[in-house]
This record gives sequence, structure tokens and C-alpha cells, in this order.
Amino acid sequence: MLNKHYFEALDITLNDLMKTRLNFGYDKPFGGKVLVFRGDFRQILHVVPKCSRADIIESSINSSYLWNSCKVLKLTKNMRLQNSASSSTNEETREFAEWILQVGDGTVNTIDDAQTIIEISPYLLIEKSDGHILSLVSFAYPKMIANMKNHSFFEERANLAPTLESVEHVNNFMSSMIPGDEKKYLSFDTTCKSDEDKEIEGDWFTPEFLNEVKCSGIPNHKLNLKVGIPIMLLRNIDQSIGLCNRTRLIVTDLTKKCHCNINSKR
Repeated sequence: MLNKHYFEALDITLNDLMKTRLNFGYDKPFGGKVLVFRGDFRQILHVVPKCSRADIIESSINSSYLWNSCKVLKLTKNMRLQNSASSSTNEETREFAEWILQVGDGTVNTIDDAQTIIEISPYLLIEKSDGHILSLVSFAYPKMIANMKNHSFFEERANLAPTLESVEHVNNFMSSMIPGDEKKYLSFDTTCKSDEDKEIEGDWFTPEFLNEVKCSGIPNHKLNLKVGIPIMLLRNIDQSIGLCNRTRLIVTDLTKKCHCNINSKR
């Protein structure tokens, strides 16, 4: 999903190399080398600042001269259907996968005036209630307290939310449901002194300001943890034992200054 200029620059570079060293393949895409591109055009396109939608589409690889030399390969077997031994679950997963593809292709209930009404299956909907977060948690994590010691229970489930604020609300609610004492951990909040030749004023970035920054990929300044709570590792620690980005973990012990004794589960 990168800009087409990346691939065109690589094509020119490989052509020059093959022409200079082997005098072969310079008239073929990428100097005759086989390249595999992985991606899904149903995902969001890359960002082109201050450009229109047409300009963004024009910058994608399928608008490049290289696209005519590409062969599109599609997956034909849903591997998720092999994860469950239940035939009813497999059938439900298959129907959901087909419905998602139809939504992405725009073939669901198409109307001539370019407007579409998509009907969502009842089993995917959460009934209206006063406690919408409770309904969401109960739907994704049924009998959560009874399954606290079952690591696969958290491994196979996850909640998705559109904003970080919603993520924090759901996390705080689920944490309140887990029994036990809660401990608060704060990040190191001392800023580095800016160099004198820098144009940015270091006084603007006070610890109070930095502690309020919340963005994807960076943990909050304050973490409230309990024993048994599931967490996710954001940075590589030791890949040899499976501690890499997005590894799911279960907290088994909390100390005064740090938390340790963590069992990892991919």
C-alpha cells in the first residue's frame, strides 16, 4: 500500500544494475527479478498530504505502469475454519467471511442511486441496554471471572474500539471486574534538556504536558495493574522466548517498583 513511486524507483534501480553488471534483464520489470507484494486493497490507502481522493488513488501501485506486469494471486482457503472442531462454528465463520468480502466488494444490497443499506446479522449485534460496556464485555468475554486462569480464553478473544478513549473506558471497566488489589505504576517523567542550537523551546514540553499525551503504540503515563489482568507487550524484549511486539501476557505478580513473573502467551 505504499506510493507507486517507491516501486518505480526500485524498478529503475534494478534495471540499471542488471544492465551494468550482467547486461541482461534490463528490459524486464525489476530487471527480471521476481518480487512479491503483500497487501489488501480493502485496507485504508496511504496518506498523501493535501491531495484529493483521486490523487491518492492515482499514487497507488495499480495506477503505475508496473501494474500490467503484475499477477494478482488470491487466497482460496480460509485457514480460520480449521481452528475449530465444531462444524456449526466453521459454518458460522465461513458465512461471516463471505459477508465481509461482499461488503468490501460493494455487492451487498446495491441500489442504483449509489446508496446501500447493509443489514447486519442479529448474532453480530449487541442488544441495547443501559450498560453498553457491560454488554460488550459479556459478549466478547462470557464468564470472564470463571475463566481467569484459562490463558487460551484471553488468547482467542479481543475487543476492538475506534478511539483510544473508548479503549481506555473498556480497559478500566474490565480491570474493575477482576478481583484483587490494584497497583499504580508511573512512567519516568524527566525530560531531556534541549540543545541550545535547537529552535524548539524545551520549556514547552513539561512533564505535566507529556504525561497527558495518549497515542497508539505508547503506553499511558499511569498504568493500573492487577494480578491476573491481561496485557499486551508493545516493544520487543526477547524474541527468542516469544516476547515480541503484540505478545499477549498475563500478570502473575506485582512488586513495588516493577511488575515481573509474567507468563507469555502468543
